[in-house]
Amino acid sequence: MNVVELTPTALPLSDYKGLDNNSLSQRIAAVKQKLGSKLLILGHHYQQDEVIAHSDLRGDSYQLSKMAADSQDCRAIVFCGVHFMAETADILANRPEKLKARNGERVSVVLPDMAAGCSMADMAAIAQVEKAWQELSEVIDTDDITPVTYINSAASLKAFCGKHGGIVCTSSNAAAVLKWAFAKSKRVFFFPDQHLGRNTALKMGITNDQMPVWDPYADDLGGNNETAYQESRVILWKGHCSVHQMFRASHVEQFRSKIPGVKILVHPECMQEVNDIADISGSTSKIIDTVKKAAPGTKWAIGTELHLVNRLKQEHPEQEIHFLSPVVCMCATMYRIDLAHLCWSLENIANQSVVNRIVVDEDTARWSLIALERMLQVS
Repeated sequence: MNVVELTPTALPLSDYKGLDNNSLSQRIAAVKQKLGSKLLILGHHYQQDEVIAHSDLRGDSYQLSKMAADSQDCRAIVFCGVHFMAETADILANRPEKLKARNGERVSVVLPDMAAGCSMADMAAIAQVEKAWQELSEVIDTDDITPVTYINSAASLKAFCGKHGGIVCTSSNAAAVLKWAFAKSKRVFFFPDQHLGRNTALKMGITNDQMPVWDPYADDLGGNNETAYQESRVILWKGHCSVHQMFRASHVEQFRSKIPGVKILVHPECMQEVNDIADISGSTSKIIDTVKKAAPGTKWAIGTELHLVNRLKQEHPEQEIHFLSPVVCMCATMYRIDLAHLCWSLENIANQSVVNRIVVDEDTARWSLIALERMLQVS
């Protein structure tokens, strides 16, 4: 992946830091009006409300990338999310058939704050995954392993899966992807989130003793012996979401004891001990849809990112909605994108001095697209 740095004519970020939200909002609206359908601002569900208010499209990471890529007029995407999301948008918006239709013109994909990363994605570096694959090949046949990467991962990991007959999954279609993988191989190597992999596989009848966890920092064979891998069905990577890792079974028990009739709704990135006792476990989209369709008066304790839970509470006053954890659990890297960064990036686009452009190199994009297209075929 390459990052295009500030051009000499770029407007400095420091000019925006002292402006109030009202002024920033007016300037953002002015750029949106000027650029019209050539601009798309994407807002992930975990973003701050003031940022979401300016988003043209709202959704999870893959939904947003796909919707933007399907636009005929869009020439600039500003992704209010994190790094891997902007990479996926670049791959999909600038895939070969799209470039051909635009006579080679690329869509610029911008991440307002380059520090907006993902701690989960950072837990699996491509060098670590390649090393693990090599070590596994010494004890089991890697031709009989399908690598599966969660979409919450760097483009380099998606490309790794593309090269090795693997696939990408989302939290919505993880079960369908695992079924596809098992139809062609005995084992799955699932990264970077161990909890999504484990919770999905458990529902398919695979047991924990068939799911060794590969620790990239262990001295030998990811911290397990050869037998563990030889008897495995799913090899999990030791990674997790720092937000969903905070929820505990004790939080579920506390809510059930103090609020009779409360329903527990959690994301499958939560640990098994939470996922197993929840009433409903599902992706961000499923969480939103479940609340939307629930009867008035339904009581919920929801285990996912704080901004999303608070937004659901505001949008559904007819229901009683609580945040599952007593500790604040928000995505700190998502929180880095504010109106100052958004306005700065937009006005630079309008000034034809694009900043923080995300460009995935051609080879990585090509192999990543293969893994993403496989995912679409089984969704």
